[in-house]
Amino acid sequence: MAVDMNMNVLIVDDYKTMLRIIRNLLRQLGFENVEEATDGTQALEILKDSGGKFGLIISDWNMEPMTGIELLRHVRADDKLKHIPFIMVTAESKSENVITAKEAGVSNYIVKPFNAATLKSKMVSVLGDF
Repeated sequence: MAVDMNMNVLIVDDYKTMLRIIRNLLRQLGFENVEEATDGTQALEILKDSGGKFGLIISDWNMEPMTGIELLRHVRADDKLKHIPFIMVTAESKSENVITAKEAGVSNYIVKPFNAATLKSKMVSVLGDF
């Protein structure tokens, strides 16, 4: 099945510069419908209000008050949201973090810093080729 390039993508990071970088990388890859949240709590509100209209979530791990891993757990526990592919972005490459994210149901994992090619390869692995 072809990837819907018009799908809504939610990016979550408490660092505005990182939101801008991810938005620009997504734009380079052809994704224009991008919404932003600055922490997991705000992201969860956006997701619940949307009725599951997002095709992808890209979230940072380390945020306050709700972390990316807590957001992931909420998404996977919600019947309306649990189908949404979830890519975790973090500066932490420790194997126990990767294992924790996998156990929580993460679709894929990106370690910062990364470029458009890395983002695309991670997105292709969860969405299919585009």
